[in-house]
Amino acid sequence: MTIQIEAPVASASPNRRAPVAAKRVGLLADIVNVLVRELQPVLRQPASVLFAMVQPLVFLGLFAPLLPATADGSALQWFVPGIVSMTALMSASFTGANLSEEIISGSFERLLVSPVRRSALMIGKALREMVPLLLQTAIIVLAVAPFSFDLHVGGVLVGVLVLAPFSVGLGSLSLALAVAAKEQAWVFWTVQQTVIFPLLLLAGVLLPLDGAPGWLQTAADLNPLKYVVEAERALFDGSFPIETVAAGFGASALVGVLGLWVGVRTMNRAS
Repeated sequence: MTIQIEAPVASASPNRRAPVAAKRVGLLADIVNVLVRELQPVLRQPASVLFAMVQPLVFLGLFAPLLPATADGSALQWFVPGIVSMTALMSASFTGANLSEEIISGSFERLLVSPVRRSALMIGKALREMVPLLLQTAIIVLAVAPFSFDLHVGGVLVGVLVLAPFSVGLGSLSLALAVAAKEQAWVFWTVQQTVIFPLLLLAGVLLPLDGAPGWLQTAADLNPLKYVVEAERALFDGSFPIETVAAGFGASALVGVLGLWVGVRTMNRAS
């Protein structure tokens, strides 16, 4: 007599669902996820924004009193928009420093192999500069409002809109520089410091360029930040000259488009 043992056949559970293939998240959702991730340190430590304001507030406190009064009134009306532009310039140019630390620690490599699109990594990191721009502008305006500074809220808001593409584009260029420098952080800091201060001085942020020699005027005319600063001064003064504002927004948009294009290409080629 032969006893035959058959292995029980596992019956499909009626409650078990068939696996569903995961759908890749869209580009916009990737950008939002990266942006939220980048903003978490700022939200957890909002005091970091105040520490970044030390230099602009020192300039306001020690440099502004040395400026002569203008024909239209207080020198603050001329000086404050330049300081706001300088703050946006400095903040955006330091964006690549955080990425440089991620490259050295190895966390950037994990991001590169994640499902997140590389273009979303660049755009999300660059858009992070919008929040410090808003907060720092508000702090500067509130700091000078009690003094001889005429506050025009509408002009300030439009001025922030003009500065936004410039900050995003410059932040993208800073990120691209960090990716190109890889683990050599000194390369990033050398290029950043070499480029930033000529841009700052040739924009007429601290001193007017009216009496500058011809070669310096020509160099200033090639600086997109000059047109942004001129638009900011007009807007903060409560006027809306179409040509000046259009030139400032055009220069800002040019930096934004160029910066994002260079940044995305650099990020896609990163290894």
